[in-house]
Amino acid sequence: MKINTTPIDGLLVLEPEVFRDERGFFLETFHEQKYESFGIESKFVQDNLSFSSKGILRGLHFQYRHPQAKLVQVLSGEVFDVAVDIRRGSPTFGKWFGIMLSQDNLYQMFIPEGFAHGYCVVSETALFAYKCTDFYSPSYESGLLWSDPDINIEWPASDPVLSQKDSSLPRLSELSKDYLTLVK
Repeated sequence: MKINTTPIDGLLVLEPEVFRDERGFFLETFHEQKYESFGIESKFVQDNLSFSSKGILRGLHFQYRHPQAKLVQVLSGEVFDVAVDIRRGSPTFGKWFGIMLSQDNLYQMFIPEGFAHGYCVVSETALFAYKCTDFYSPSYESGLLWSDPDINIEWPASDPVLSQKDSSLPRLSELSKDYLTLVK
């Protein structure tokens, strides 16, 4: 496995070793000891699977209590995956990183606690899987507006399809400091 750092501390892109032959391919999507050797010592407690069509944008989500680190991967299709640093006191606070995740590259992204996360589907459909380090807690969920001009994410869709909830999320400057994670 190859581990790639990003310009944002703690945010990693993982390139798993894929064994391909005439039958298809095989790869390990998670191996606790190997991931710990790369500094990912998170205990995952919940797995999620999402199916979406082209132009759907989900996010940017986070939990301000019971924050979740995530290990994300596309099983079918392709998405533009984005993480925004919302760690109060971080030198990269408010900065974003995005990468194409697809069934072809099979990359994963590890998103530590303290990030807002979202993705936009660029293929006809996409099957998106992710592991979380804490359970979904609807009472403490929040997010950021996908089009916040202060963050200025370069999404691959100018007019994505959003849920009502996602279309009315606040800008980063409107969030209470209580919603922001302190840098550890």
